[in-house]
Amino acid sequence: MRFTGARVARREDPRLLAGAGRFVDDIDRPGLLEAAFVRSPVAHGRILSVTTDDATAVDGVVAVLTAEHLARSCAPMASASAGPLIVPAHHPLAGDRVRFVGDPVALVIATSRAGAEDGADAVVLDIDPLPPVTTTAERAEGAVPVWDEAPDNVLWSDEATWGDPDTAFASAAHVISETLSQHRHTCAPLEARAGVAHFDPSTGNLHYEVSHQNPHALRLHLAAILGIAASQLRVTCPDIGGSFGLKSNPTREDVAVCAAARHLGRSVRWVADRAENLVAGGHAREEQVRVQAALDEHGVVTGLQAELVMDHGAYPFLNLPLSLFANIVKVLLPGTLRVRHYRFRGSVVATNKASYVAYRGPWEIECWVRERLMDLIARRLNLDPLEVRRRNYRGDDQFPGTMLTGPSLEYMTINQTLDRAVELADYHGFRQAQVEARGQGRHLGIGLCTYLEPGPGPTDYGQALGFTYEQRSLQRARVKLEPDGAVTVYTSQQPHGQSHETTLAQVVADELGVDIDKVRVAVGDTDLAPFNMVGTGGSRAATLGAGAAQGAARIVRHKLLSVVAALLEANPADLEITDGVVAVRGSPDRHRTVAEVARLSYLAPFTLHQDLGDGFDASFDFETPAGGWTQSTHVCWVELDPGTGQVTVPRYLVVEDCGEMIHPAVVEGQIRGGVAQGISSVLFERIVYDGDGQCLTSTFMDYLLPTAAEIPRIDIEHLEGPSQGDVPWRGVGEGGAIGAPAALCNAIEDALAPWGATITEQYLPPSRILDFIAAVHGPAPDGDVARG
Repeated sequence: MRFTGARVARREDPRLLAGAGRFVDDIDRPGLLEAAFVRSPVAHGRILSVTTDDATAVDGVVAVLTAEHLARSCAPMASASAGPLIVPAHHPLAGDRVRFVGDPVALVIATSRAGAEDGADAVVLDIDPLPPVTTTAERAEGAVPVWDEAPDNVLWSDEATWGDPDTAFASAAHVISETLSQHRHTCAPLEARAGVAHFDPSTGNLHYEVSHQNPHALRLHLAAILGIAASQLRVTCPDIGGSFGLKSNPTREDVAVCAAARHLGRSVRWVADRAENLVAGGHAREEQVRVQAALDEHGVVTGLQAELVMDHGAYPFLNLPLSLFANIVKVLLPGTLRVRHYRFRGSVVATNKASYVAYRGPWEIECWVRERLMDLIARRLNLDPLEVRRRNYRGDDQFPGTMLTGPSLEYMTINQTLDRAVELADYHGFRQAQVEARGQGRHLGIGLCTYLEPGPGPTDYGQALGFTYEQRSLQRARVKLEPDGAVTVYTSQQPHGQSHETTLAQVVADELGVDIDKVRVAVGDTDLAPFNMVGTGGSRAATLGAGAAQGAARIVRHKLLSVVAALLEANPADLEITDGVVAVRGSPDRHRTVAEVARLSYLAPFTLHQDLGDGFDASFDFETPAGGWTQSTHVCWVELDPGTGQVTVPRYLVVEDCGEMIHPAVVEGQIRGGVAQGISSVLFERIVYDGDGQCLTSTFMDYLLPTAAEIPRIDIEHLEGPSQGDVPWRGVGEGGAIGAPAALCNAIEDALAPWGATITEQYLPPSRILDFIAAVHGPAPDGDVARG
């Protein structure tokens, strides 16, 4: 292979770095109209009236649409259901009640964005306020629930048990019990949500150009809600300015904008501004876990109980069940611990806040809880956190095996990542340096985190999550030779920063023996892209996307070799393809170029061998292979200033095994980006609501993001363990953001050891550090030694 594994120049860079990318805001259409939403200023209330007279009189306003208008052309976005999963029916625009600050109530269409915003300001809302539900614990007598279908606001709950946890706790030498809370934060891509809908009254066709990571699912749901035949609805995605999960679901705004275009017979664009993104785009991570661990006398976890409560916000999203991420937490929480007795309870609760959205590794709390638990055990038993991990992680002799909750554990190198990280970090040397530093009044800390990332996970992972179908044929790709010998790859992946235009081209170029510049990767068009209900998400592209592209290219390669073998009167096994030339091995003068054979396949296919079939064009369904785990250990160093509460991260280390790397720089970029987001989630980012349900963090003055100056040097060491078959690549898109919060929190608690602080929440700004220090009324005692 000449390209796979190399740091080739990214195919996307010339376009994007030169400012030649095409985003939603760059799209222009004749007579294009602009849209702005009128949003609720209160968290909960009954809509008494929506007065639009003044808005329609604003210069440039073409129409003001309300729930009444859209009800004539839009079906409900979900059907009410009973039982363990409640998905309340709702509509693109609120008609009877508003359920969070930012709830869309009306849509103003104008000839300019300024005109649309002026019109939105002129709409008068009369809302009778209701007491808002702002926490998952609120069950006040007489309180109005968020949804009538869920009187207690619980949209889903479940319980599962493995082994006999009751006996394990009854016989435990020690029991640790703690409630660990993760705060609310959000995706902050460069480009917020946006879309342009074009409706052709003469044909009834609707074309939606949208910043989205899941175009096929969006098309499917839009067609059903709008009552349009799927054959008349096309979704295309231009360049996308990031997502991190924000753009993975069909939204109410998508439906409203498309309905407006059909209603007016015109093109309509909506681009969310930053305040809309922060207040109404969707939030993530607000969860808490009550965890209990039964320990033997050596600190080994013999029984585990976890009770998860997720704050879902107001509205359920389509496409993925609202119970999915809770189920992922349930399945992954035991990780590779030796524990054999486990009980999990989970609930998803509605509140009057923005809806829950996926955010890079949306099950991250399972890792944070498990890895915090390791340090809590160390503290309780006066052990070093590394020693606790050694005692609790399964040994290499227990692999291959099965996770307690069901998924297979094959091709495992997780312990090797820990060993190598400890070696590179000089962990034991740091402990001695830490003692010396404390003697000098400096407070250093180190934190560990070891975890599995489903990238995409093994074949039986989906079954463990509760899916009833066998997880097969998950992704399709199509590869076609063009008349000039160039290659087009059609993938269902929808890149928004993952470099798929480069990595898939690398794989296909190697398989077909052509230059990478001859390979074009086509994405983001539901008329052309293979069907996929997930798009890009879940760290699936490296295995599934690349595996499907490789499989399709291999079929084309076999056809090409058979056809050329007939032309050269040679055995296909004796042929090789190098630099676009198919030649007899050892006799380079007997050859045909890929370009000339491709041209013949279009202009004179009857002159070629029958193995050509329908041409050099093939599709391939790739099935999830065994293994599928990316395995990592993170090490985080911190220094804490007890006078200001400032936490500095001078260094960060990741040791990971994602199999072979298609493009090392892309892998490292994904890891570093995820780590940066994980660090930011602990030290900077937090969505804040007051008791009235008002979002107080609606600008970047309030919702803090780090700059490059706040992110440390991130060292990365790659291991390469065995993989099954000839698709040795695994995903890394979410791992950095999964492991960093735990490693950083553990490091901060380690630095705070002289004050005896126990970290039970994830948001740790300077003010919170000072709270921990103030709790013991003074500075760290002189001469204190490092834990362990």
